[in-house]
Amino acid sequence: MLILLPPSEGKAIPKRGKPLDLARLSSPSLTDARSEVLAALVELCSGDADGAAATLGIPATRLDLLELNAELTSSPTARADAIYTGVLYDALELTTLSSAAKRRATSRLAVISSLFGMVRPGDRIPSYRLSGDVKLPGLGMISGFWRESLGPALVDAVGTGLLVDLRSGMYAAFWRPPAELARRVATVRVLHEVDGRRSVVSHFNKATKGRIVRALLEDGRAPLTPEKLAAILGELGWTVEVGEPGPKGTQLDVVVTEV
Repeated sequence: MLILLPPSEGKAIPKRGKPLDLARLSSPSLTDARSEVLAALVELCSGDADGAAATLGIPATRLDLLELNAELTSSPTARADAIYTGVLYDALELTTLSSAAKRRATSRLAVISSLFGMVRPGDRIPSYRLSGDVKLPGLGMISGFWRESLGPALVDAVGTGLLVDLRSGMYAAFWRPPAELARRVATVRVLHEVDGRRSVVSHFNKATKGRIVRALLEDGRAPLTPEKLAAILGELGWTVEVGEPGPKGTQLDVVVTEV
């Protein structure tokens, strides 16, 4: 089973650690693409600050993020599971998982990244700022760039298991699972229900997804179909509605009334 997570916009900044070594990251087939994005981002942030901030959508009060990007090749690194922060990752609480669940996280989790394409929890990366909707000079839209490079690495990572796609819409654009994987793809949507009315609320969505991943890692089972995943989530206490299988997979709606 491979669980795809979105990155967090905010990230922890390591105080010490070895500098980035692209050759040591997982999915080495992505090394050349990672090198291209890294070089383009460093070059952009080493030049005109106002232009770089506008390109990256960085407010004038956070120009320190440009310096962060400009020094990516020499900055300290830490494990990716310590870099990504925010509501989903707070709810996931990777550091407090049992030993067995931590081992499963290493092999079952992958974070889609604008800078690195895909990273595993144990990959050592620096803190950076690059959203998935940015158009980098020389490379174009980040989503389009990774759409050309990411597919083979993700298909290899999924193998013969189930793909559990928890990405947000922005990062879903980086790669669409091919039709031949559809029967093994489960996309998860969280709906907040109040007085019989349902809506997608960002905080509920992120927090619930983090708790779902945590529960699946602790549970340990590796379902092979979306229907079996839904059954396990039901056993673990969630209300799950299973959609009709389609060419993009099967949507599972998790309905919650509180965080």
